[in-house]
Amino acid sequence: MVEKSKRIELMTVRRPYTVRYRAPDNTTHEGCFYATDAFQARLLAIEFNNYIKDHPNRIVKIVSESPR
Repeated sequence: MVEKSKRIELMTVRRPYTVRYRAPDNTTHEGCFYATDAFQARLLAIEFNNYIKDHPNRIVKIVSESPR
């Protein structure tokens, strides 16, 4: 069993995530965000990118760029 301090540390480690999305002309664009998981990376992309904020379903893929 993992001790409590180690669990808290694992939950707060931020990793780079690449968020890929399609623009109106169907080209693929990427943004990189440091997040604890893919869901948080999606939320950050929505918060900081106006196009994604208006079109969140245009996100194609979210990829972790570092091994666990």
